Amino acid sequence: MKSSIAVRPTHRGTNFSPSNRRERRRVETRERIYRAALRIFAQRGYLDTTVEDITEAADVGKGTFFNYFPTKEHVLATYGDERLAAIERALKKARTPNQSVRPVLRELATDLAGQSSESPDLLRSIFAAHLSCAPVRAELQNRLQKGRRLLSEILAIGQERGEIRRDYSAGDLARLTQLTLMGITIGWSLNPDSILRKSAEEVWELFFPNIFADTRKKRKATKKLTA
Repeated sequence: MKSSIAVRPTHRGTNFSPSNRRERRRVETRERIYRAALRIFAQRGYLDTTVEDITEAADVGKGTFFNYFPTKEHVLATYGDERLAAIERALKKARTPNQSVRPVLRELATDLAGQSSESPDLLRSIFAAHLSCAPVRAELQNRLQKGRRLLSEILAIGQERGEIRRDYSAGDLARLTQLTLMGITIGWSLNPDSILRKSAEEVWELFFPNIFADTRKKRKATKKLTA
């Protein structure tokens, strides 16, 4: 049984618009290879997938594959780049004057950890690759660090505007947020008993209000009244 995977365009977030037929064909070919690779990863596992498996599924030659992806690790790098692009878009939005960071963070958290189109088989395959393959693990750490820096910038903006608590540094809040989102994703991939986005939204409503300054003020006021 094949896994159903909806793959977003790999140029998403770059404002890229092919201007001629040849360039459009290149983009379409890259997308086809990318989609095929993720589909095979989900079915067979990343480590058990060969470049030949991917090219056969995408109906392209090996030379064509290597024109777009030097190794199959670069397919996972593209997958990670899409997540970074989502944080970059959120940071751009957070920098907008008079823009509250609360809805920006909520949208980002549910988007990163709650993409309902994701396949649990694909996620398990990717996590297994991170655990078993040193180059993939190193690439993951690199992208986690980049994502954490971007997320720290968003949280720092919120602190400057008085929306985010200041008793933790923006870096620490970013690290803890990443761990929470990763935990949601891993847990769902192991036991996908609900829609991933729904799980992320539930965790957001229960736990993430603790990072907001106004929530903490309300709790302190309530404690004083009940003391």
